Amino acid sequence: MILNLKAQSDEVIAKLVQTGDRESFGLLVERYEQKMKRYVRRFLFNEQEDITQEIFIKAYSNIQSFDTSRKFSPWLYRIAHNELINQIKKRGKEQVSYFDFDTVFPHLKAKETADSDILQNQDKELIGKLLPKLDPKYREPLLLYYFEDLDYKEVAEIMRIPVSTVGVRIKRAKEILKKHIIESETKYE
Repeated sequence: MILNLKAQSDEVIAKLVQTGDRESFGLLVERYEQKMKRYVRRFLFNEQEDITQEIFIKAYSNIQSFDTSRKFSPWLYRIAHNELINQIKKRGKEQVSYFDFDTVFPHLKAKETADSDILQNQDKELIGKLLPKLDPKYREPLLLYYFEDLDYKEVAEIMRIPVSTVGVRIKRAKEILKKHIIESETKYE
């Protein structure tokens, strides 16, 4: 039955949890734990195990409110969104304590030149300075769309904003990043 259960959709497993099969929730944790850790790390620029655990505790505590006719992942990301916003509010002013370049921008590779180390360090420094400049309302849809591979509709559901607003915020985030990149390039000339 375990193999059969692992083949089931998230929604079917959530329904089992709702009907009292508490152990099945472990499968959902197994499926989403790395995604939630990555989301926390990218949104808050650090990985805090207790925040990820809190997300799953809240999901388990509120599983009865999940509508199994809908997709599970946007519901879970909405819980994560709320927890991350609460963390930012607790901090007051958001501070960046850690930036993992390879995690956030895995597609950027070192250049094959004698100056590759210098260029890569400049890129790390530049990107490390730019992401925190994005307001969370622009950073979050950008992260959800590009790094968590969610579509606009799912992002809208998580953030509880219209789909058109998701597009606008992603566009503005890219414009802000582009502006900062251009500004930083002129400083190096």
